[in-house]
Amino acid sequence: MLLPLFDSGITQMQARYHQRQQRLLSVLKEQDIHNLLVFNYENILYLTGYSGNAAYLIVSAEGLWLITDYRYFERAKSESFGCALICRDRDSESLGACIKRLLPAGKTGFESNAINYGMWLSIANELVNTDVAAFDGSIEKLRMVKDDFEIASIKKAAAIADLALADLLTQVSKGVTELDLATELDFKMKKLGSDGISFDTILLFAERSALPHGKPGDKKLNHGDLLLVDFGAVVNGYRSDMTRTYVYGEPNKQQQQMYDAVLASQSKSLQSLKAGVDCQQLNQISLDVLAQSGFAQYAGKGLGHGVGLALHEVPFINPVTDYRLEVGNIITIEPGVYIPDFGGIRIEDDVLITESGFEFLTHAPKTFVIN
Repeated sequence: MLLPLFDSGITQMQARYHQRQQRLLSVLKEQDIHNLLVFNYENILYLTGYSGNAAYLIVSAEGLWLITDYRYFERAKSESFGCALICRDRDSESLGACIKRLLPAGKTGFESNAINYGMWLSIANELVNTDVAAFDGSIEKLRMVKDDFEIASIKKAAAIADLALADLLTQVSKGVTELDLATELDFKMKKLGSDGISFDTILLFAERSALPHGKPGDKKLNHGDLLLVDFGAVVNGYRSDMTRTYVYGEPNKQQQQMYDAVLASQSKSLQSLKAGVDCQQLNQISLDVLAQSGFAQYAGKGLGHGVGLALHEVPFINPVTDYRLEVGNIITIEPGVYIPDFGGIRIEDDVLITESGFEFLTHAPKTFVIN
């Protein structure tokens, strides 16, 4: 059951999850939904603190139930807050039967985007007499505005990434492969205290830097090559996300023009960054700068995205997102230009929207030329 906030023995951690759960229950009440079946990993972590796998959460006005099995039950006991723990015997009880046994009466929503069709059919077959409907995005909207714990975690993840990149740049040399450097970067972040990597590190040379989400391979670095690195660290489940692009040696004219255009695009966008700015307007500011430079046709789609427990989360900074930035949003600003068979430039920073404007969370220098 939910913990009462007035309990003098409540910890700061318990209060954090209690407040998140109460906010969600208020949303459900407004939508006339009594229960919500939560399947998304990040949403379960956000609401309960449990960071393991094989978990399913029932949120109800009558309480919260976290369902797992013997493999994760003790871990859930040590990590979760504000919910009853259910250790399901997978051999004797299906997930659907377990949910049916626990689910209070009333209209029930479920996260349709976070469960595969076959698994949902097996659950739905047990809930044939329950009023069930898809209900997506409610928790993700709550996650858009970060609290102090979330901000501190992402700041630490970003600081780890800054330090790891500084170390990596001392190892750049002619003949090193993309995979060599990517592996070193991942290792360094973990040595510095990262829980893992925020996503599969993107580290690409020369014409391969035009692949926005390319995979590091055995290509070797030569003088005059572009070097794009997009990566992040993880602290308490919260991710950082930063991109820097370099040229190894002296840039040619087109490389320099591309870099100058992307840097100008990011700088202009940042000048307009504050609470109340429309995401569509912000995206257009970036595109206008790239259009003036002649690179608009090679621009990436969208200026940035929210970042937190998931790498890409709302709000998205693109031509279709109808949202005005709020204090507490953490977003990326990452314009890019990608010319096939030539190369790509992307510059990306994590920023926190504040009362006075914004704060950089990533601080690595934006030096273009490295030797």
